[in-house]
Amino acid sequence: MAKPIPFSDILKLAERYQPEMTRFLRDMVAIPSESCDEKRVAHRIKQEMEKVGFDKVEIDPMGNVLGYIGHGPRLLAMDAHIDTVGVGNINNWTFDPYLGMEDDEVIGGRGTSDQEGGMASMVYAGKIIKELGLEDEYQLLVTGTVQEEDCDGLCWQYLIEQSNIRPEFVVSTEPTDCRIYRGHRGRMEIRVEVEGISCHGSAPERGDNAIFKMAPILLELQSLADRLGNDEFLGKGTLTVSEIFFTSPSRCAVADSCAISIDRRLTWGESWEGALQEIRALPAVQKAQAKVLLYQYDRPSWTGLTYPTECYFPTWKVAEDHFTVRALTTAYQGLFKQQPTVDKWTFSTNGVSIMGRHGIPVIGFGPGKEPEAHAPNEKTWKSHLVTCAAMYAAIPLAWLQQTDR
Repeated sequence: MAKPIPFSDILKLAERYQPEMTRFLRDMVAIPSESCDEKRVAHRIKQEMEKVGFDKVEIDPMGNVLGYIGHGPRLLAMDAHIDTVGVGNINNWTFDPYLGMEDDEVIGGRGTSDQEGGMASMVYAGKIIKELGLEDEYQLLVTGTVQEEDCDGLCWQYLIEQSNIRPEFVVSTEPTDCRIYRGHRGRMEIRVEVEGISCHGSAPERGDNAIFKMAPILLELQSLADRLGNDEFLGKGTLTVSEIFFTSPSRCAVADSCAISIDRRLTWGESWEGALQEIRALPAVQKAQAKVLLYQYDRPSWTGLTYPTECYFPTWKVAEDHFTVRALTTAYQGLFKQQPTVDKWTFSTNGVSIMGRHGIPVIGFGPGKEPEAHAPNEKTWKSHLVTCAAMYAAIPLAWLQQTDR
């Protein structure tokens, strides 16, 4: 049987370590760490893990930070991606996104919600586990993963497929507003290409304008977006055109190619094959003999390692009565004496690979709120860091209690 969980002691330590978590988070925010440029923040995280007493800390060939606590036979993982998006138009910020800001309630800066706040809480949960002697028949792996903003799930494809790391379940610390999240829609990055023939713009009838050929495809895609699948829990599939490209010899010529990017969100029951076929079947696509294909991702990580993959990110969800949901509910009720809210993400996470591709159950619980992600003046809440550190320290024993039954 798993040890009893000292909820009160865990919460007291989480509250005590709030200043240290705040300082560590602000240190991470101060290091720009967009995808494929995570080296400095990875080493800063490794330093903090070693400082608070993790049993083993390493950086793998892809550049992911892996911190281990305990030596038990059963593996549980908690994940935070350590890359961020850029800052966008700096004029939309009221404070420096890397110097950040802080008051009694919030911490501001790029990455505070998405997703370095989760890392700060996980590291100090490790300190709480060590300090209270909460190790048991488990080993906890805390991952600081790379390239998620570029290609969500790629880091965990590498960990599972190349490093043979396969936990029994994974807690994602993406922002959930301190709610339990049990799934989200999948997504695809699709490209549609049409070809034309250039000629002088003064006599366009001599050529074949690729931009004009794309126009009816765009209108039919707009109509298709209203006919996509729906799921009671995850919601509706969506489609939007996110980019448009062309080639032409000059501004005085007919365009000889045109391409668009499509952001396709897949709900439960939709497949990547079906999503491509829906587009290929459009009359305008067939008339233009357009090519419809998935994008590929092959950017090297900060270490130089390249791990190519297609840009398909599967839909996933776990059942409401799944042991992962029960484990987090047990921890939440024990700590806070109330029922948690169970919901889903709108955006995508590394769960697309962990659960979507490889069937390892994922559950979400993280500091910060979804609307803060990728937005100017991003912030998270100090109280969230405390809540999440306490949860992450209690979850391993709550999980063992569930599986001991």
